[in-house]
Amino acid sequence: MSSGIDEVRCEVYDRVALITLNRPPYNPINSTILRELQQMMIRMESDDTIRTVVLTGEGEKAFSAGADIKEMGGLDYSGLERFSELARTAFGSIEHSSKPVIAAVNGVAFGGGCELALACDLRICSDTAQFAFPEVGLGIIPGAGGTQRLPRLIGYPRAKEMMLLGDRVDASRAMEFGLVNRVVEAHALRESALEWGNRLAQKSPMAIRMLKRSLNVGMNMRLQDALYIEDACSLLAFLSEDRKEGLAAFREKREPQFSGR
Repeated sequence: MSSGIDEVRCEVYDRVALITLNRPPYNPINSTILRELQQMMIRMESDDTIRTVVLTGEGEKAFSAGADIKEMGGLDYSGLERFSELARTAFGSIEHSSKPVIAAVNGVAFGGGCELALACDLRICSDTAQFAFPEVGLGIIPGAGGTQRLPRLIGYPRAKEMMLLGDRVDASRAMEFGLVNRVVEAHALRESALEWGNRLAQKSPMAIRMLKRSLNVGMNMRLQDALYIEDACSLLAFLSEDRKEGLAAFREKREPQFSGR
């Protein structure tokens, strides 16, 4: 099944949605892409048949080379504010989705493209992938969450290195940094990401929802406060129908059929 949206394409494989940025060869991010991404994530959130989302770019050259320079170059201050708000909202809808989102990074992920990957829960990349934040060399800084999400993911020293120097980081170094979870050969990227998606689709949606909430909210709080968030999320998962089904399936030595309730 595929959507009729032009610049963001959606195909569904069983319970996994494959969302593709469809502006090859470099899939630059413009206002239309951001609006369509947000709309797509709203659809995913309300569709109980979708358990996992995989996000990638069309073609072999790029996940996304970043913001569309043609559009950005014509923006005044208020236009830039609107664009930044669109990016924050779209990327936030990915980060805070109740469903796990996997970035399948094919080729380059520069600037806003790398920020988009950072908003996902997991990142799997091809061995040809490259990551970079070139903004300082253009007289700007990352403005779609990069200065906050990157250091939380890989630590401040390496985040500052990437952003201040603007050097390209290849797949093996991205793995060393902890920027990605897995590196695969380019021809295997799509199937590897969908395989992860299918594995996640078999887990309890309720447990995943509570786990993401505990992680996302708690990571920005003092430890003692974050432990209360974890406790609340743990209790909600424990009281769910999914927990009862999971235990019953374990006792009966069968695969669980989770409802997400």
